[in-house]
Amino acid sequence: MAEQYTIKLTKAQFEAMTAHAKACLPEEACGLLGGTIDGKVKTVAHVYNVENIDHTNEHFSMAPKDQLAAVKQMRAAGEVPLGNWHSHPETPSRPSDEDKRLAYDSKASYLILSLMDADQPVLHSFHVEGDQADRETLIVE
Repeated sequence: MAEQYTIKLTKAQFEAMTAHAKACLPEEACGLLGGTIDGKVKTVAHVYNVENIDHTNEHFSMAPKDQLAAVKQMRAAGEVPLGNWHSHPETPSRPSDEDKRLAYDSKASYLILSLMDADQPVLHSFHVEGDQADRETLIVE
């Protein structure tokens, strides 16, 4: 298992992710994270919202055109891809079996935003390798 990262996210970024996820209800929302890596700390500079082309509350597939646009914007801003995020409208903030199966990049951080209680959203970050998912330290400040 690779070493764990600490993920740093601003309160405004967390609130923007939550607002996007709520706007997509009852479907899952998703997006990419760009920023910097310094040692074992990933600092999110920008949250890129991406269309869930599956349009379901049980899983997501990111729109290729949105992914490409996000990567182009990351490169232009001097950012590197840090990972992705998606919402769980009705389930806890932990990777489902499908989430683990589809986590192809072991260097990426996978953030899951639970809206089980929409007034108290819960966000966690995970390092996923194979069927193993370990929580990463997430700092929202």
